[in-house]
Amino acid sequence: KGKCPEDGWDESTIELFLHELAIMDSNNFLGNCGVGEREGRVASGLVARRHYRLIHGIGRSGDISAVQPKAAGSSLLNKLTNSVVLDIIKLSGVRTVANCFVVPMATGMSLTLCFLTLRHKRPKAKYIIWPRIDQKSCFKSMITAGFEPVVIENVLEGDELRTDIEAVEAKIKALGAENILCVHSTTSCFAPRVPDRLEELAVICANYAIPHIVNNAYGVQSSKCMHLIQQGARVGRIDAFVQSLDKNFMVPVGGAIIAGFNESFVQEISKMYPGRASASPSLDVLITLLSLGTNGYKQLLKERKEMFSYLSSELKKLADNHNERLLDTPHNPISLAMSLKNLGENNDAAVTQLGSMLFTRQVSGARVVPCGSVQTVNNYTFKGFMSHSNDYPCAYLNAASAIGIKKQDVDVFLKRLDKCLKTSRKEARKEESVNEISNSNTGAEQLED
Repeated sequence: KGKCPEDGWDESTIELFLHELAIMDSNNFLGNCGVGEREGRVASGLVARRHYRLIHGIGRSGDISAVQPKAAGSSLLNKLTNSVVLDIIKLSGVRTVANCFVVPMATGMSLTLCFLTLRHKRPKAKYIIWPRIDQKSCFKSMITAGFEPVVIENVLEGDELRTDIEAVEAKIKALGAENILCVHSTTSCFAPRVPDRLEELAVICANYAIPHIVNNAYGVQSSKCMHLIQQGARVGRIDAFVQSLDKNFMVPVGGAIIAGFNESFVQEISKMYPGRASASPSLDVLITLLSLGTNGYKQLLKERKEMFSYLSSELKKLADNHNERLLDTPHNPISLAMSLKNLGENNDAAVTQLGSMLFTRQVSGARVVPCGSVQTVNNYTFKGFMSHSNDYPCAYLNAASAIGIKKQDVDVFLKRLDKCLKTSRKEARKEESVNEISNSNTGAEQLED
């Protein structure tokens, strides 16, 4: 049926299935006589076993989704993977998605592929409207494709940074709709930025006949992010949405899913990919989904939501204990942020040091964001980089509840963060005392003079 099984398969069944696919590829035929330049020859037996002898990759030179006659097993693997992944996207909340395919590139390059496909549809266009999110790969995806990003600053609503819809529409009118390749929006993001107002953006795109590409990097695991995409497509226009394999399905980095609501447009994107492609990302996600089944994946989504609530409540308690504040970001379903005001106002060094302390204590993924740091990316200068804003009111620390997180991860993180904050505050007090003594000595010297 081309759907993910409800209950996961055991490992021996999955291996048997993969071996059956592999013996359909010509490089594994006993009497095969290959005289071409690409015959699936592998020098190392270890490498061959690592790939289950599925050596030919996927697609043909002109289309990543095309069937390769001498690699029937690999081609079937590709078709099945795309079909199973489509089933999971529907199960996760985007019920009307028409088509998708796994591409062996991470999210940034997959976004670039989408923009390059749109170039042929809109040859005059040179701009991409981009509500600001301080993450380099999605920004560089536009530059790499040869377009000029038009950065729309976010608006502060309470603690949240939200899409400035009026500024988006004003910029479209100023530049002219025909000169704009697309609107490039974002769902999953680090708090205090929250997912873009996808419904309003989709309506604007429909009204001005401008394509809309959504960066849904780790949004498949969030029912809220998937609901935003579904609603945006229902009320307006969304041409494609791109999500990472590793962030949503716990597989190695190196693959993404490009999905959309118009089957022919998704096929156009797949045909834009030059040459054949590695089958490794497809193989990894197929093995993972066959082992989990839909019930297993739904259970992981349920556990992630529960851990988000737990992380939120426990991080709030910790923040209160340190006279800090868990920032109020109800529109962000994955990431949380805690203020770091008591490390010293405008003390970027103390904030950065906290990040180093956490990292050396084996806490990965937590981000500390100082105020006012400036960074240049491809000749574009961002003030307050990493905070998604030129002047966010305070420094803060991020933590996320992503798929696969366990209660133990949360508990260990909070325990180590508590210790690091205590140490940082002690050092900050020492520094203040030294400064006070230094200032008083300077004052006494001036009085003597």
